[in-house]
This record gives sequence, structure tokens and C-alpha cells, in this order.
Amino acid sequence: MQKLSLPNPAPEALAASQALQQLIIDDIRQHQGWIPFSRYMELALYAPDLGYYSGGATKLGKDGDFTTAPEMSALFGATLATLAGKLFAQTTAQVMEFGAGTGKLAKDFLTECQLSGIAIERYFIVELSGELRARQEDLLKDFPQVVWLQQMPAAFSGIVLGNEVLDAMPVDLVRKTADGWCEIGVALADDNDNDAASLQYRERACDAEKCAQIPDPNELPVGYLTEVHAVASGFMHSLAQMLNAGRAASGKGSAAILIDYGFPAHEYYHPQRSQGSLMCHYRHHAHPDPFYLPGLQDITAHVDFTAMARAALEENLSVLSYTSQAGFLLESGIADILSRTSPEEVMAYLPQANALQKLISPAEMGELFKVLVVGSGIDLPDNLLRHDRSHRL
Repeated sequence: MQKLSLPNPAPEALAASQALQQLIIDDIRQHQGWIPFSRYMELALYAPDLGYYSGGATKLGKDGDFTTAPEMSALFGATLATLAGKLFAQTTAQVMEFGAGTGKLAKDFLTECQLSGIAIERYFIVELSGELRARQEDLLKDFPQVVWLQQMPAAFSGIVLGNEVLDAMPVDLVRKTADGWCEIGVALADDNDNDAASLQYRERACDAEKCAQIPDPNELPVGYLTEVHAVASGFMHSLAQMLNAGRAASGKGSAAILIDYGFPAHEYYHPQRSQGSLMCHYRHHAHPDPFYLPGLQDITAHVDFTAMARAALEENLSVLSYTSQAGFLLESGIADILSRTSPEEVMAYLPQANALQKLISPAEMGELFKVLVVGSGIDLPDNLLRHDRSHRL
């Protein structure tokens, strides 16, 4: 693989990455010299104390590896709070956020609730990372509604938020060969080598079930490489079961709002998208090598929203809406929130207006990012359905 020219890590960060590399190498050896790519990605991102999301490195913002919508503007969280305020009549006044990062979305959401008089009982954050939880606790110390959980509860009724959560879930890699589909896992080039340079892709035959997510897999060309999303689909099943149990216990409805970059299946598995969507992010540099400094870089894949919707439907949730981030934010009132600041207050208005442009512009995040809303016992406001693309799933 081509040598990457990226910023050098600090010595302590490099040492942590080397420790994770050894853990991965040991795991490969314990599994007869081969692990699925999803297992490699799980270790690289979530291995206790060493993985990208479970370690201590700064992930978000100008000093991190990438920037998310909440980090760009408080308008994002305020808009979600405005929508939640309209939905609470049909649900309990509770929110649960997955993938809360620095806690910025929660802070902006709860600040808007205070400003607009939106009554909220609890704001749950499901957080696996001790380092991120510590940052969140510091940022959210003035909001007594916040409760941290280490795992998804059995039942919940309210509004679930997941911004850029699904894309960080481990994926499996598959490739079509002349003999059928194979799974691409991770092995060692030399069983006696303890260096990360020895990590390499290795193919194995796989059964048809592995590719069940792909529409018309037999029609795709030989050499076609892509991802399948068993972990994210499993998360959606668990999420739906939690919401169903919450409705049974409370008699109230629920909605889950999932915001991420991705496509419906017929676009995701288009013949021209022949090399998949796997991408890595390190110090605001995007590159394709998942074996580079494991634990110090993010590894992501675009979301197959058809598979996510199907998992929800299989658990008897309803697909309430699927639309672009631009359509969702505009119909949820983001422009009205910006209008609270006068354009004459240039120093306050311009940064917000510029951030809004990035959030909704088709050339920025507005079209690349999609919003899937699934739920039970709940109806969305009519205006939110103006841009609905559920028929394209």
C-alpha cells in the first residue's frame, strides 16, 4: 500500500498505537491467523483504553481528526430541541443520545430547552468511553437532567438521537470473484512479525447470507468491493426492541432520529461504486488505509439506510421519514433560530450564517448527510414530510 505522508503522532500516542497493534496481532493468532474486518475495526475503534473511541486522544474539532455538525454550530442542537419539543406531546419528555462525543449536541439541545421553556425530564447519554464521559460531565455539569448509561436499557420511551453513530459501527468487507463472493478479513503477512506492517487483507469464501444486504449481488461485476453492515443492523434491531418495550411500559410513543452520511441500497451498491466507501480520518486528513496507526485514526463507512430501515420494520417500527439533512433542518426550524440574531450584529450573525450554509448546502453537508426517523405510536409534523424520500429506500 502507498506510504502515507501524514502528521507524526506524539511519542505517547505512538506507544498506545503500538500496544493496540500487538493486541490485534495476538487476537489474529488466537483465531487461527485470520479475523473478519469487522473484528479488526472493532478493536481499532473500541478496544478498552486503546481504541480510537475508548482511548484518550482528542477526536473532534480543530485539534482532532474531523468535525461534526454539533461542533460547527449550536444551531444544530437547538433545531433538534425545537423538534423534540413538538414531539413530546406524543412521548415521554425524555431524550437518549448515542455517540455524544464531547457533549456539545447535548449542551446545545438542553440550552435551547431552557431558552424556549421546553420541559425535559431526563437526557440520557449512552457512553462507552470513560475519557469522553469525563469531557461530557465537565461540559454538562450545569444540567441536572443528564444521566449517563454504559449500555442500552431494555425499555425507553422518548426521543432517541444518533448523529454520526451508524457510520462508526464495524463493517464486514466482501468482494465478488469469478467463483462468487468472498469475505475480506485481516491476517499477518508473517506469523513471526509483530509489526503493524505485517497486517494485510486476506480473502475467504463466504456464504450467500453474508451478502443478503446487497440487492441483486449476482448482477455486480467481478472485482466489486463493498461493505455490509451486520453490526449496525443489529443495533437497529436492539434499538427497535427498546422502543417497543418502552411503549408497552408507558403507553407513549417514541421516535429515533438518525443522522449520517450514506445512501439507500440501490445507490450504495451501484455498479460504479465498485471500491466501497471505507475511509479513515487522521488529523483532518482523509485516506484509505485502515492499518495506519490503529487507535489513532477514525475508520468509517457510509450507511446503507435501506438496511437500517429494514431492520426497524422487521421489529414493527414505522419508517416515519427519510430525507436530506438540509430538508430536515429547514423544516425543523433552523432558519427561524438563526433569525433570532440580527444580521446587523455582524460578529454574532456571520459565523452562524456561515455554519448554516455548511449544514444545508448541497455542496457541503446538506445532501451528503441523510436523516432517517423511525418510531412507534408517533406522527411527525406534516411539514417534515414535504421532503420525504422513504419511497427511495
